[in-house]
Amino acid sequence: MRLESFIKKNTCQLAVLIDPDKFDSRLIAIANTCRIDCFLVGGSGSLKRSVNSVVKAIKKQSTIPVILFPGNEHQLSAHADGLLLLSLLSGRNPEYLIAKHVRAAPKIKKMQLPFLSTAYLLIGGGAESTTQKVTQTQALTQPKEILNTALAAQQLGFKAIYLEAGSGASKNISTALIQRMRKEIELPLIVGGGINSLQKAKKIKEAGANLIVIGNALEKNPDLLFNISVIFNPK
Repeated sequence: MRLESFIKKNTCQLAVLIDPDKFDSRLIAIANTCRIDCFLVGGSGSLKRSVNSVVKAIKKQSTIPVILFPGNEHQLSAHADGLLLLSLLSGRNPEYLIAKHVRAAPKIKKMQLPFLSTAYLLIGGGAESTTQKVTQTQALTQPKEILNTALAAQQLGFKAIYLEAGSGASKNISTALIQRMRKEIELPLIVGGGINSLQKAKKIKEAGANLIVIGNALEKNPDLLFNISVIFNPK
């Protein structure tokens, strides 16, 4: 599986983020019915349940691609279809810029996992996110700084930009920011955090996001996926 061709710049797809510690087989069944494009599996902090066991559980229930969304170098699985190789460019903590990647590199090579080098940008979402606490970094808030960070990521050779408002954020990524990024950055845009309604998902899709990620909202209400998926699978 080539992730560079899977996440396309000229379209918008839908991903469901699975926190291994909150795995719900019913959500997988709903996702099958809704024909989502992929599952993302991973979490910000230390997990009680292994990523590998969750990936295998999803694979038993679904043929939808499973892409790793690792919070650290331990959240890997050879059973996954690939991974987003995230570098936290919004922060300045060397552990999440390169150190964890050095430790993960031989594992990724041994597992022969396809990967997509992804610049991970935490955007201020109204409250301190779990990711901020775990990584001990601050979110970006100024549009110019966000844009320049994304531009630097493009110049450094990253293949995608992930704009993250944070799990359960009170504010999702603004459509104005997505529209500006779409005009000035040539990479696919992945957008997640605070997307808890059809209206929000539709606005983000129309603004130019290429992959919309929904996680926390579905943990609270799995049936919400039936509603949101309509704009991705029109009749």
